Amino acid sequence: MSKGRLKKVFPGGNTSLGFYSFYDYIIDQQEAARIFVIKGGPGVGKSTFMRKIGEALLERGYDVEFHCCSSDNGSLDGVVIPAIKVAMLDGTAPHVVDPKNPGAVDEIIHLGDHWNEQGLRANKKEILACNKEVGRLFNRAYAYLAAAKIFLGEVKFYYSGTGAFHVGSFDRKVLELTHEIFEGRERQTDNPRERHLFATAITPDGPVSHLGTIVDHIGKRYIIEGDDGTGKNTLVRRLMEAAMMRGFDVEAYHCALEPELIDHLVIPGLDAAIVNSVEPHDFRPRAGDTVIDTMECVNPIINEKYLAEKTTARKMYRECMKQAISFIRQAKAEHDEMEKYYAPYMDFDAINARRDKTLARILDLAAE
Repeated sequence: MSKGRLKKVFPGGNTSLGFYSFYDYIIDQQEAARIFVIKGGPGVGKSTFMRKIGEALLERGYDVEFHCCSSDNGSLDGVVIPAIKVAMLDGTAPHVVDPKNPGAVDEIIHLGDHWNEQGLRANKKEILACNKEVGRLFNRAYAYLAAAKIFLGEVKFYYSGTGAFHVGSFDRKVLELTHEIFEGRERQTDNPRERHLFATAITPDGPVSHLGTIVDHIGKRYIIEGDDGTGKNTLVRRLMEAAMMRGFDVEAYHCALEPELIDHLVIPGLDAAIVNSVEPHDFRPRAGDTVIDTMECVNPIINEKYLAEKTTARKMYRECMKQAISFIRQAKAEHDEMEKYYAPYMDFDAINARRDKTLARILDLAAE
């Protein structure tokens, strides 16, 4: 039996708008066979619980999605096995998840059943202090991410501010690409679905992208190149709208800094992907890819004053990003400190036994 394919995504992110969640798109509640909501404090083994089950299913040939944590590079927020419509979700803050269809679809696995509550209460003061400091550090990080968005906006303004960006040329490029992708394709469904996630996140280790796990296997890829402010996100959004109007399901992967923008698009029904190659997820084309350069929609107009302002704004953007990442890293360190107050009071043998039992239940669902 060949090993399954692993896909990594982020269901939530540290953004200019604060923590931004696409948790509702991890799995379709209407189609899910079973959703296990994992509860418990930091350091109790929620991520390991989900990861080991996911790895066991990969070894059995199932494709698996790891939904990674944007605030802890080594942790998972969820695992999905699409073929059997089963998911496991971390149901704790900042992405509190509660059963929507308890019993019928959802159930809670509370790892707090396996801790020594008396031991934890002895560290109550320290735990509360750590929690408070984690919140403060994330607030500082989000302030710098909001500032980074402002300066990136100034970078983008250069092309429209100088009149260099040619809207008509851009519209024609979008129309040509739309025809190329969709012409002659039969409508897939009358009720197309959209799924929204992140391929990239701003983490304690800086920007991390799992884009390769999402698009490496895609047959036809369109790589969009060009500077910030030359319409790349607009192009991706218009192609998503075109796909849905033509009845195709879509997967939209949003910008890690500006979550209202879409960076990448996958159209599974066409085995096609549109990839925005931009900092911090520069993407090298391979043989067979089509490269779309939005700089072809820019007139060669140079305004030295505006250009100097653009250079300064990009420098400030990068400095704000650096500061934000520093605060996220400090928050991670504080969170790790809090885990030390939980781990000694956990019965990990009991948790391992519960994990084995849960895996057996999932395999039973797969056999139905």
